[in-house]
This record gives sequence, C-alpha cells and structure tokens, in this order.
Amino acid sequence: MSLPKYYEQKLRILEIIGETSPGTMIPTERELAERFDTSRTTIRKAIAELVVEGRLARTQGRGTFVADPKKIHVRQMTSFSEDMTGYKTDSIVLGLERIEAGGEMAARLDVPVDSTVTRLRRLRRQDGEPLAIEAAHLPGPFPGLEIELEARGSLYETLREVYGIDISAAEDHVETALAAADDAETLGVDTGHPLLQVHRTAWDQHGRAAEWMRGLYRGDRFRFVARISR
Repeated sequence: MSLPKYYEQKLRILEIIGETSPGTMIPTERELAERFDTSRTTIRKAIAELVVEGRLARTQGRGTFVADPKKIHVRQMTSFSEDMTGYKTDSIVLGLERIEAGGEMAARLDVPVDSTVTRLRRLRRQDGEPLAIEAAHLPGPFPGLEIELEARGSLYETLREVYGIDISAAEDHVETALAAADDAETLGVDTGHPLLQVHRTAWDQHGRAAEWMRGLYRGDRFRFVARISR
C-alpha cells in the first residue's frame, strides 16, 4: 500500500526536524517543494499536520520553526502547579464569581440545584506564554479565596491550608477539542487549534465532591500521562 504524497513529504520534513535544533527556521514551502520535486500544496498539508502535532510552530510574518518538544505532562491526581514544578509559571484570574448550580453541575458536585457554587477561571502561563484555561467549580461560597489563592498560587494548596479540604481522589475525562474563537484568543493560538480538554471531578478526604473542573490545554504543549498499577 503506497503512502499518500503529503505523508511522504511529512516524513522527509521530520528528517529535517530531527537534524535541527528547536527554534531553527525550516526552508520555505517553495524551497521544500523544489527540493522534493512536489507541489507547494502537498508541502503545505505536510507542514500543517506537523504544526498540529506540535513538531513545528508558525510565526506570522516570520516563517515556520522547529518547535520545542512537548515537555509538560498532565498527570492524574495532580494540579497544574504540581505538573509545572520546575517551570517559571504564573496565573491570571479571568473570573471569580458565585453562581447557582445548574443540573449537571449540581450532579457533579452532589449539591442541590440552585445552591451556591464558586467558579474560578484562570489562564495558566509558562514564561508569559499562555498554556491552559481552567475553570474550577467549588461547592460553597469560599470567602476570601482570591486573596488566599494569590498568596499561595496553588488552588489545591489553598483548599488544604485555608479551608481544610484535602483532595484525595480525582477522576479525569480527557478528550480532544478544537479551540473556539474566544478560547483561541485567550491562548494566543488560531481558532481550531487542537486542545486537550479535561473534565475533572475531585473528592476530599471524607469522600465528598470538592471540585468539578474543565480545563483546556494546548495540544502542542501537553501530553496526558496516566500510571496504572494492579
């Protein structure tokens, strides 16, 4: 069975990537098409797929560059702050409000419909680069959360030290998603950029639902890691 034309060129471009340091600009579409004796359309499709996979990165007006390898792992039973240990990170609070729980949210948090829930939306960054949007929903009002969170950085650490809530179990549902226009703008990527979407339900030390979170992580910067033992 013969390989599609674009895939043959993709493999050739991967060879170039393997011999080149991250941050190096690769030849233009025209140069690659001439080198490999194929059309620019074929090269463009191969490059587009490598960009989606995080092997190449496009910079508007500058060119296409070899991307840094995926170094950030999203693990089970850890927070973003723990996953990013060793990196220079910060968070921007996009919204902190008290809302009434709708049907799905009430079911996830095991609270009555219309009860008070605190919703915290944050943009997570590394070296100023947007990486993820997380929206955490917590059952209850949580007075003073923004101040306490600012002092610690980690939501799980804040819940444990200030509110006596120790996250002891979590269940993650992970799927792929494409960035909607507003999320793409916040993350600094194109609309339709591949994302990892994580829905997490977490429970405290007493087995009570303590968080329901929806996270959108850039697919070119993260991979999800799960370790299983029997």
